[in-house]
Amino acid sequence: MTALPAGAVIGILGGGQLGRMLASAAARLGFDVHILAPEDDPPAARVAAKHWQAAYEDEDTLTAFARACDAITYEFENIPVASVEFLLKKGAIVRPGAKSLEVSQDRLSEKRFLNSIGIETGHFEAVDSADDLEKALTLLGGEGLLKTRRDGYDGKGQVRLKTGDDLAAAYRAIGDVPAVLEAFVPFEREISVVIARTDDGTTAAFDPSMNDHSGGILRTSIAPCGLGEDIIERARSLAETLARETGHVGVMALELFVLEDGTLLANEVAPRVHNSGHWTPEACLTGQFEQHIRAVAGWPLGPVTRVFDAEMRNLLGKEALAPPETYTEDAVLTLYGKREAKAGRKMGHVVWRTGRAS
Repeated sequence: MTALPAGAVIGILGGGQLGRMLASAAARLGFDVHILAPEDDPPAARVAAKHWQAAYEDEDTLTAFARACDAITYEFENIPVASVEFLLKKGAIVRPGAKSLEVSQDRLSEKRFLNSIGIETGHFEAVDSADDLEKALTLLGGEGLLKTRRDGYDGKGQVRLKTGDDLAAAYRAIGDVPAVLEAFVPFEREISVVIARTDDGTTAAFDPSMNDHSGGILRTSIAPCGLGEDIIERARSLAETLARETGHVGVMALELFVLEDGTLLANEVAPRVHNSGHWTPEACLTGQFEQHIRAVAGWPLGPVTRVFDAEMRNLLGKEALAPPETYTEDAVLTLYGKREAKAGRKMGHVVWRTGRAS
């Protein structure tokens, strides 16, 4: 693909905060952005040149969207794979393609795929019924985390279990849907690698961040992650393998558990810009949102050199309503433009530059 010129149109499937930040980055590089999302007032649409309001499965709208856009991307992993495949059949340039979506939409398929390309995960078992759950719990030593195979995020669709719990009730609690039971991993810390890849296979990975979760929701990410260079290089290598084997073009993230002995086990894959990379625009020469747009547009990747140490904190619910003077001078506040501050909902984030990178 020839690099898109300034003034070209980049389409984004999805209208949430990631789409909003991608649209802002694209506009800064001179692109016009069109958003396709079913909501009537999504955050991304309010910073874009045009909002196409339609279901992701609306083939007439997808056809027109493909004609209007010079390249198309997506902002979250629950876009229907069939919609991306339809756009590709219409001749649209879609980056990333359908494979990254397909791999990451189903937790069981994702784990099996990771294992097939040499990336280890914790132990897991497929669960398709309450009876399966009992067997799986026994195989995993009597405790584990039950997760829906699809659609769960930020702690939703998850139940912690141990021997003696009401397994039938737990399976009902996640909706009686196909699931996976994951063994608890005794990790020392969790990190993520946010990596970008171009269509010619060039990659650039940001420094891994150390992440802290509460209630299944990311609360903070800190860079640097505090690990030795040998572990960091192995983490980057795993992310490069993942990007290559999915044929990914754009930014993606690989979350990893780090065990006390330095073993790395994959936790989750995100085929998109990622919450744990929100610190990069304030701390690196090129942030993750610009980097993704560069890859989608066929531009060279920017340098990912980290200039500052940084800490990112998510603002959930009414935390985002604090007045701006709450934050110190070295804090950079980003709010997502969501109309309602629901409990546990990601409403924005703050990045602190905590020092010059050494």
